[in-house]
Amino acid sequence: MNNETLWLIRLGLNAKLFTRDQALATLRAAGRDADLVTYAQRLIDDGIVSDVEKLEELAGNAAARAGVGPPEPNPLLADQDDHADAPAPTGNAGTKAKATAGDGPAPQFPFDRIGTMDDTALAAALRKLLIDAGLYGASDLHLSAGSKPFVRRLRALSPITEHILTDEESLRLNTVLLAEHQKNIFLERRDYDLALALDAEHRYRVNLMFHKWGPSGSYRMVPAGVPKLDELGLRNLDAIRKLLSYHNGLILITGPVGAGKTTTLAAMVAELNEQREDHIITVEDPIEVVQLPKGCNVTQREVGPHTKSFFSALKGALREDPDVIVIGELRDLETIEMAISASETGHLVIGTMHTSDASTTLNRLLDVFPPAQQTQIRASVAESLRGVVCQRLLPSTEGGLVVACEIMVSNTAIQALIREGKTSGLRNTMETGVKEGMCIMENVVLELYQQRKITKETALNNISTRNVRAKVT
Repeated sequence: MNNETLWLIRLGLNAKLFTRDQALATLRAAGRDADLVTYAQRLIDDGIVSDVEKLEELAGNAAARAGVGPPEPNPLLADQDDHADAPAPTGNAGTKAKATAGDGPAPQFPFDRIGTMDDTALAAALRKLLIDAGLYGASDLHLSAGSKPFVRRLRALSPITEHILTDEESLRLNTVLLAEHQKNIFLERRDYDLALALDAEHRYRVNLMFHKWGPSGSYRMVPAGVPKLDELGLRNLDAIRKLLSYHNGLILITGPVGAGKTTTLAAMVAELNEQREDHIITVEDPIEVVQLPKGCNVTQREVGPHTKSFFSALKGALREDPDVIVIGELRDLETIEMAISASETGHLVIGTMHTSDASTTLNRLLDVFPPAQQTQIRASVAESLRGVVCQRLLPSTEGGLVVACEIMVSNTAIQALIREGKTSGLRNTMETGVKEGMCIMENVVLELYQQRKITKETALNNISTRNVRAKVT
């Protein structure tokens, strides 16, 4: 039977949505080869499950987890505990099932005993380490050969042990949660991106690679639920919602690595999903936040398992009757060109870029094109661009992180500057566009400092203009 159905059974048992006997009875009625949708529908038709919304949520999580492999142990075996695939809570972490990020103690792991642990024990311990790292407030966990395991918390790196991982230890740690085919892909390519789901509330974006000392893995914590725009701390939400009200054009979400672009992008998709009745196609590498259909039909595709590249997926999307196209990253000429073309032909296109402000974003967007195309592409971008949202995460004086957000909304003056290639004049135009929801990053940082949300040092590190720096006292 397929992995998706097995995962639905496992998650349903964990949530006490049905019993194992009911799961087996449904399986006999639907057939052992029943797919996820057929099995879920049978649960409803037979009156076993009445909470359809909860079942849909579990089905989405089951589909996301199926790529990792089947649940272990098999949920259909009667001698297995219904929660066997969840890490056994121990110590302080186990006494607080509803803990939130930042509440937990520093994560612990028996790194000095890796060689004596079998794969089952090692996998269980690694699951617990990942969950505990999230409870500790870490955004990333790094397990790298030749290095101490460390986490990134509040933008700062700190080791969680003095033990230095060997080549063999790092390889076992970073592959123990992979299905056999995933491990083979990693060993063949020497680079591998994937989404790892331990259960409905614990998802991770994983990058595995080899370097001069051996294998290494980076694990980014993904929000447990679908984020809401109102919860992100973004300023000028009215301006952002106005951008989302358009039915065509290009919206760019930008910022450095670790600035929360993926979270903002997911919140925007969730907003559209609730407010519209459209077809949304997302192309991600990998899929991080699972978006269940609400008002919209949401088609999520992952580079690798579902498509060869962002470009090929975007090219195909134009033939798949989309209303909204979401691109995880605009990283090359072909993808950017196709995104601009799609935004001109009646689609709302939302994408991310690794840039620091609106001016740099436009320069990066335009400079990928050869000189012969510059005049044409400037005219296209001037017409299609709806706005740029650029954000940074700064350490807060209260111990967490606070978001600083720059917003550029396209208007007649902005369009003229883009068309004429005078992006250096964007700052002055944005300063006069406050009534339209525009704001400049340095002014936002200054405001955060004046509100005592960030320190003087943090403010000065993020302000380069002399007259604005002079206001930081």
